Amino acid sequence: MKCILFFAPVIPLQYPHPPTSESAHHSMAVNSPLPVAADLLPVPGIELGFAEAGVRKAHRKDLLVMRLAPGATVAGVFTQNRFCAAPVQLCQSHLAGGKPIHALLVNTGNANAGTGEQGLANARQTCVALAELMGCEAEQILPFSTGVILEPLPVERIVAGLPAAITNLKADNWFNAAEAIMTTDTQPKAGSRRVTISGQQITLTGISKGAGMIKPNMATMLGYLAMDAKVTQPVLEHLVKKTADHSFNCISIDGDTSTNDSFMLIATGAAPLSIDSIETPEYAALEAAVIDLAQFLAQAIIRDGEGATKFITITVEEGKSIKECRKVAYSIAHSPLVKTAFFASDPNLGRILAAIGYAGVHDLDVSQLNLYLDDVWVAKHGGRNPDYQEADGQRVMQQSEITVRVKLGRGKASSTVWTCDLSHEYVSINADYRS
Repeated sequence: MKCILFFAPVIPLQYPHPPTSESAHHSMAVNSPLPVAADLLPVPGIELGFAEAGVRKAHRKDLLVMRLAPGATVAGVFTQNRFCAAPVQLCQSHLAGGKPIHALLVNTGNANAGTGEQGLANARQTCVALAELMGCEAEQILPFSTGVILEPLPVERIVAGLPAAITNLKADNWFNAAEAIMTTDTQPKAGSRRVTISGQQITLTGISKGAGMIKPNMATMLGYLAMDAKVTQPVLEHLVKKTADHSFNCISIDGDTSTNDSFMLIATGAAPLSIDSIETPEYAALEAAVIDLAQFLAQAIIRDGEGATKFITITVEEGKSIKECRKVAYSIAHSPLVKTAFFASDPNLGRILAAIGYAGVHDLDVSQLNLYLDDVWVAKHGGRNPDYQEADGQRVMQQSEITVRVKLGRGKASSTVWTCDLSHEYVSINADYRS
């Protein structure tokens, strides 16, 4: 499978930092205009409510409740980190239990990770509290947390904030919901799509958060995408994995995999369209729309990478397998030397060749390799292209959006990942994160 390339619109406008930003250092997201609340389409069958619970800081949206209509199906993919957070463990357990999911509960400011048995008990307590208020069972609640690791969850603040979140549950709260899940993000990340499938109009809206500690598997930090189609559980589980693999598992900011990463697909079933097989044209159309929106949300995370000034697409072509192509792409994307060269607009492109060389493709014949920076042919058959001019490399490196293209000359497979540069500001943000 190839990671399908989808570019969010490039609109280089300046926006003020939203008040929910956790870091005073953080620069503006790269060519990523703020979502407009009125453009985020309500999805019939899901309501969202938020509260300021003071989980870690006062006067900021930090609690989100999403209530689902009866008959909704939910599927997710989660972090592979062995220090998998308590809410992630509980989510997986509740989904495996097979009871219909009634609501999702998200808090920011505290990850409830590395918290042991007490962390699990605290996560359960938040589910019990919300279930009591909503008249369902605790196993029908999916909990999510994001924020600082290794600190106990302030359960009492979350429980105290739930009534306010429930009071303002409404279908058109997507913008507030996107703000309520932010940590070091400088801006909310949200988008909508409307597609017609077999004469039925389907609405999709999603939100994501993440700006650091981003690397598959999973790379979302948190992502929620809802649609009003009716999708059976097995089909939705197939779709969420396929979608993640073509979007959130194609991004990296700093090579760190979080303890809390979760990406959830919700099919509310409020529309007449029903999909119960992956072999139908209807499924293919829905999959394309879901992946399109998920790529937009995933790329929004990269554009808002901590301290990022550049959005970089890395495409590796002519590999023997997707896995091999992705291995090379990530080797480039994770290299601090490559990323700092991009930040400095310095065409020190031997760093890219070095990263390709240590990617772990042990039988790579470098004499077959070609490297391009946008339209500039940099390396030809494994060496410097005789026609390459430093000034051409400099011109591309100064852009805010750059494509690195590697041709391995080994086969027909290809893969694309998205990353950003590494700036002074990234260090400052992460040095000051808990202050």
